[in-house]
Amino acid sequence: MVYDFNADEIFEMAEQIEKNGASFYRKSAEAIANPGAKKLLLDLAAMEDEHEKTFADLRASMSEKEKVATVFDPEGEAVLYLRALADTRVFFEKKIDTSSMKEILKEAILAEKDSIVFYLGMKEIVPENLGKTKIDPIIKEEMAHIKLLSKELVASKSVL
Repeated sequence: MVYDFNADEIFEMAEQIEKNGASFYRKSAEAIANPGAKKLLLDLAAMEDEHEKTFADLRASMSEKEKVATVFDPEGEAVLYLRALADTRVFFEKKIDTSSMKEILKEAILAEKDSIVFYLGMKEIVPENLGKTKIDPIIKEEMAHIKLLSKELVASKSVL
């Protein structure tokens, strides 16, 4: 089945990706003994929670036209597909060394980069009349994450 996604569906995926990111940061924080590193990871989890709320608010503010399903899907398979896509493409459960802040930061940067690529790709398949331009704030948020994580990684090299 070919899917033509609208911005509502993209925001739903963004919310799921942010949930996955918050979970990743919280699990990583549990494994780190360093109080400063633990705080950073918990702060990142809180940022992901805020982004999830932002995307939920953006989704709620959309017009009915932008929320219109683009395919006949009485069984809701598209939503299941989107959720699986979000769960397996970004912040996917990987075996990483959570005892090393450097490795956690590197994995987080990769996940954030993957999310940007994911959203850029999804933006290409959302028609203009279904809210294509509303995906840009998601991309900007993920770029801000990379900037913060990269700064922390550089700073950690002199500390860790």
